Amino acid sequence: MKTLDEIIKSRRDTRHFTSDPVPDAVIEKALQAGHWAPSVGLTEATKYYLIHSAEIKRAVKNLFLEYDQKAAKSTDDELQKAQYQALKLEAIEEAPLGLVICYDRSVLNHFTIGTVGSNEAIKFSAVCAAQNIWLSLTEQGYSMGWVSILNYYQFKKILGLPEHIEPLGYFCVGKPATDYDKQPMLQQLHWKQKSEVPCVTEIKALSIIDEKVKESNPILQNDTEFSIIALQHKIDQKTKPTGSLGILEKLALQIGTVFQTLTPEIKQPHLVVFAADHGIAPHGVSAYPQDVTRQMITNFLEGGAAINVFCKQNKIALSIVDSGVNYDFPSNTKLISAKTDKGTHSFLSGSAMSKMQMEFCFAKGAEIVTNIAKQGSNCIGFGEMGIGNTATASVLMSVLCNFSIEDCVGKGTGVTDEKLEFKIDILRKAIENYKGSKNLESYLTHFGGFEILQMAGGMLEAFQQNMIFLVDGFICSVAFLIAFKKNPKILKNAVFSHQSAEKAHKKLLDYLDVSAILQLDLRLGEGTGCALVFPIVQSAVAFLNEMASFESAGVSEK
Repeated sequence: MKTLDEIIKSRRDTRHFTSDPVPDAVIEKALQAGHWAPSVGLTEATKYYLIHSAEIKRAVKNLFLEYDQKAAKSTDDELQKAQYQALKLEAIEEAPLGLVICYDRSVLNHFTIGTVGSNEAIKFSAVCAAQNIWLSLTEQGYSMGWVSILNYYQFKKILGLPEHIEPLGYFCVGKPATDYDKQPMLQQLHWKQKSEVPCVTEIKALSIIDEKVKESNPILQNDTEFSIIALQHKIDQKTKPTGSLGILEKLALQIGTVFQTLTPEIKQPHLVVFAADHGIAPHGVSAYPQDVTRQMITNFLEGGAAINVFCKQNKIALSIVDSGVNYDFPSNTKLISAKTDKGTHSFLSGSAMSKMQMEFCFAKGAEIVTNIAKQGSNCIGFGEMGIGNTATASVLMSVLCNFSIEDCVGKGTGVTDEKLEFKIDILRKAIENYKGSKNLESYLTHFGGFEILQMAGGMLEAFQQNMIFLVDGFICSVAFLIAFKKNPKILKNAVFSHQSAEKAHKKLLDYLDVSAILQLDLRLGEGTGCALVFPIVQSAVAFLNEMASFESAGVSEK
């Protein structure tokens, strides 16, 4: 009998198996060990599926091979690519038994102790069960290999799993054919070396953010009349009639003023798309089903959407944020997880979110922007994705600006005239049903959307970080409206990229007393307007820095 330490040290992510079958008694004992693992709120949300079928194994392997090719192409480092291709990352057909470990998120439909702070706790319970199974198999002379390089949406489809059952991955089970020289395979093949000891840090003091210190940012307090006069003089002295570059001159003045320099530079531009689902969507306010939110995020991550094309064209870094999509995405994607919940509640019958969730959204949005600023970016664009979010934005605009709902509602993703009237009626009823306080926080808690509030928090932080930030269309402008209500000073850092085809957008821009640079009849979202306007922002900086003055060019002024 091995000691527990010996079992833990010998546990391997196995990738090469013998053909020996796994006895029923071995897998039963291992699954019982999984059943004994900690389970949040005693939900027993972890589910197991056994696979012996060669046909199913082959289908799973084909899924793996498709994504494995994508993974190999994701690095331009030739040594790293060669090392990756040398790795054996699956043994799906070789292993005698397949095991799919899942968690059942339908348990969240009922009050569950331990999930109030994070729904992810049920996933963590399934991970605890997987570890127990692994250790039990190791003690019995068997092992597992975790295959996670999969399209999880297709994976669920070929297994016929219900929508509420979410897999951690596919686990190959059998007797290991090698011990990899008693070290992890990735280490043996020089992919990466495991550190000798764990990373441990003691937190000794409470972290408190002093808002007064943030507000006293000296960069924001140095708007001297002289610097603005000097900047305007530099713009006027370029070899052109005064004002002849129109909006470019206004942009140059704005950017130079924000950065407090006569020679501004845009550094590491970044665009962030925040995505979430909305409880109002199932009431029929959109032309598309709610699952399109999840599908489009997958499209973003695979580089196939309009925003991917435009960001690539204009050399803008792109990040996608899960602010609250009704789906558990695999952790091996490049998705930034800021999930508040699996979509908001319907504000037709109650609050969309709790006050705690509302505050979480502002904090998460700020955190994401802070991290981007730390990477050296001083220009950020905001985009969004979420079926039903034009309805949410319309209601927020109506209650925050005291406009009739009819003036704030448009066709969104393209509903028919008949459905537009239905949408207006639904949203009017939601506003009429509201009995809460008429203050900003109450309105946001009752009618808000997770991605909209995270954008608002991000915009507030972009101002604190002294960044130029680009506002996309109607929904992003509503996020700006929220941020503006909290701090009107942010207007000086904002560039409104385009005037949306949504009829309410022009009314909102007029309310804010601002103008958009482009008018292209866009109504796609995703931050596409920000990406398209960015070359114009670059042109404003380029003429200010590189265009000759009357004096340097020897050209006479009028």
